[in-house]
Amino acid sequence: MISQWFDDLSGKNAVITGGAGVIAGEMALCLARHGVKVSILDLRADLAEKKARDIVAATGGTAIGIGGSVLDKKSLADAKTKINNVMGPVDILINAAGGNSPKATASQEFFQDADLEHIESTFFGLDTDAFRSVFDLNFMGTLLPTMVFAVDMVQRKQGVVLNISSMNSFRPLTRIPAYSAAKASINNFTAWLAVHLSKQNVRVNAIAPGFLLTDQNRFLLTDPATGSLTARGTRIMAATPMGRFGTPEDLLGAMLYFVSAMSRFVTGMVMPVDGGFNAFSGV
Repeated sequence: MISQWFDDLSGKNAVITGGAGVIAGEMALCLARHGVKVSILDLRADLAEKKARDIVAATGGTAIGIGGSVLDKKSLADAKTKINNVMGPVDILINAAGGNSPKATASQEFFQDADLEHIESTFFGLDTDAFRSVFDLNFMGTLLPTMVFAVDMVQRKQGVVLNISSMNSFRPLTRIPAYSAAKASINNFTAWLAVHLSKQNVRVNAIAPGFLLTDQNRFLLTDPATGSLTARGTRIMAATPMGRFGTPEDLLGAMLYFVSAMSRFVTGMVMPVDGGFNAFSGV
């Protein structure tokens, strides 16, 4: 019965950037199960192709893997040509490429007087190349694919762009200024683009996941030696009313809603999927 709610998705062509990753991979698998032709775009073509093969084996659907960099417009244009030749025009774009880096992460939450003695090891000494790399991966890695793949949508006056934001976009977390700034930029861009493309019947929305335990943030949330939560991870659990980390599967309902006709009058929205984190005052 539930699958019938998304019958309009069957036969659509979806491009998922960062598609070989855990979160994007689950989204691609879910879409394939609903009859969507899935184009997996990833920096590593071999991983994209493997993910596509796994999806075909699991669903009997249609999926291809394509190599391409979300930070290189020519690379994206080349990928689009290949996707169009095999799958047809793009109906859905999910901008799921992103991540963080320890090198763009401050060593502590608060700057204290004692830090004046070793200021280069604080925020003031962050590797600016690493900062720029994280910001570009998340924001430019959303902007450039949209500039390339959404051309099909405006030409045909139909389509959906779904961006992946974060809880950091609403309330910047300590220690990760580059990632927080980039995700806040995605929210603003989502709203801007939704208005800009509204006359072409192209909708633009975003999902803001809460705290999922991923390779990008595991170093902040768990102790690698014991696997137990760090002090930061413990505080996050205390501030999440549902009392657990999210999983990639927890994002699928919101994704299906946004890419299907169920949300046909919804654009410019950023939806938290966070176990109540954004709603919780702490008391």
